[in-house]
Amino acid sequence: MYPIAIILAIGLAVTLERFIFLSREKSSNRRSFEEVLPMLQKRDFRAALNYTNASDAKISTIFAAGISRIPTGRREDIELAMEEGVMEAIPQLEKRTQYVATLANIATLMGLLGTIMGLIAAFTAVASAPAAEKAELLSQSISVAMNTTAFGLMAAIPLILLHSFLQSKTNEIVDSFEMAGVKLLNIVSEA
Repeated sequence: MYPIAIILAIGLAVTLERFIFLSREKSSNRRSFEEVLPMLQKRDFRAALNYTNASDAKISTIFAAGISRIPTGRREDIELAMEEGVMEAIPQLEKRTQYVATLANIATLMGLLGTIMGLIAAFTAVASAPAAEKAELLSQSISVAMNTTAFGLMAAIPLILLHSFLQSKTNEIVDSFEMAGVKLLNIVSEA
């Protein structure tokens, strides 16, 4: 059960790190979008480009790629540049999130492995025990084996839920990129 506890601790640490990172990203992207939107609405693309180049927010990087293509006047060029920016940002947002799901699967499998090993030990112990002690030895050994499975599941279930939470938070940020990109395209397309 100690390896399962270690797996759970690692999974919780990764989840905490990813939650903090995604929360900061969401906040900085929102702040950056709210600051650059008035510049775009005034069609002050030079100021918007200067702001987005100076900002560390991922949405600013995406906007900078799109705004730098505005002089060409082709909507397709602007859109492709921003899509490329989104494609660069997504791996950074999803980084290490898949580890949480992998650790949940490992916790489940470790619990099952503990059960199998416990049952093997139980039947080995019963084989050489006197008849009066067999039932007691078997029930104790099976109890230990089932506890391992239960602990593996108790570690895996929260990790799976946390993985789903992190994925939905990541998807929310990616959706906000797409929404912001459409807003930029609509502002540029206005005559």
